[in-house]
Amino acid sequence: HVAKFAQVYQTDPSNYFVLLIITDGIITDFEETKSALVNASSLPMSVIIVGVGNEDFSAMEILDGDNGRLQSNGQLAKRDIVQFVELRKFVQSGQGWNKALLAKAVLAEIPSQVCSWMKSNGFNPRPRT
Repeated sequence: HVAKFAQVYQTDPSNYFVLLIITDGIITDFEETKSALVNASSLPMSVIIVGVGNEDFSAMEILDGDNGRLQSNGQLAKRDIVQFVELRKFVQSGQGWNKALLAKAVLAEIPSQVCSWMKSNGFNPRPRT
């Protein structure tokens, strides 16, 4: 649904959407998910996935696109729009979890994703007033 909102605003550089997905499991419709992300890669949106628990999240790493752009049915994603973070990497046994480092990791790619979308669509930043 977020992709539909983003599609409506793709000619307006003042709107950009971020979808946060928190999951404790493995993707059961991996190929459909890849296809949806590749199709959404030209839209003003990013997807943040936070993996919670001790599942094998290796499929999420593929969606992240840090090791190469995502591909589905022979179509290459226009740009990387996914950031995947495993929550357990920020949990310190007996001490809770490091919220600041988690927030930094979760939001790390958003600025470059926004800039890449704007650049690929010919939008320039507005001058500061």
